[in-house]
Amino acid sequence: MPPELFILIPAFALIAFVYSSVGLGGGSSYTALLTIVGLTYVMIPTVSLTLNIIVTTGATLQFVRNGHLRARILLPLLVTSIPAAWIGGRMHLPETTFQVLLLVTLTAVAVRIYFWSDPTFDVPQTTGFRVSASLVLGGILGFIAGAVGIGGGIYLVPVLIMAGIGTTREAAATGAAFILFNSITGIVARASWSDVPWDWLIPLGITVAIAGLAGSHYGSSKWPSRTIQRVLGVVILAAIVLLAHRLLTG
Repeated sequence: MPPELFILIPAFALIAFVYSSVGLGGGSSYTALLTIVGLTYVMIPTVSLTLNIIVTTGATLQFVRNGHLRARILLPLLVTSIPAAWIGGRMHLPETTFQVLLLVTLTAVAVRIYFWSDPTFDVPQTTGFRVSASLVLGGILGFIAGAVGIGGGIYLVPVLIMAGIGTTREAAATGAAFILFNSITGIVARASWSDVPWDWLIPLGITVAIAGLAGSHYGSSKWPSRTIQRVLGVVILAAIVLLAHRLLTG
């Protein structure tokens, strides 16, 4: 077993537990940690997407069982996100291009965690506007999922809440299902050209499966998710610094 896993296993357990409780997979934090420990850039999306699938499968089932998932919210997002995730997963990005895209994505995540005060959006409440906005948002987040392994739920869930498209639990349910479908698409797209690092995936997969089920069982209302995300965001900040250093010195 790679020695890095002795650090990653407890860290990933905490991430899966916290993020699954609010309908997220934890892909941004998985990707950041894998970047820090030096896993090859080709393997990072494969590992992150697989772990996203494991965590959000349990979360999605929990939310469906409790009646929180709404097809009217989810389906317009999937119309564009699934083909975009396929395109992102099929792209053989050069290492520098991947690192730049990942750096931009993680920076956006950090801004979301530390500087976005969760205002309420004053947006038109017409069906046409909601569908159009969902199609655009789904396409962007789907591509990010397939290309770098970040499911996009950390952006999607607060946007749905702030735009008044769904309640907190409906948004969490939508985020879980959205990440699940796009992660599956990204993995399938990458399967024909990216090897699977089983020595990493098996122990990490078992870890996040157990922690993710526990987190989704307790649900979002029991945990101060924003505070904990800020704590976990330190990992993302460290990855940003590391990626920036690599790009500047490489």
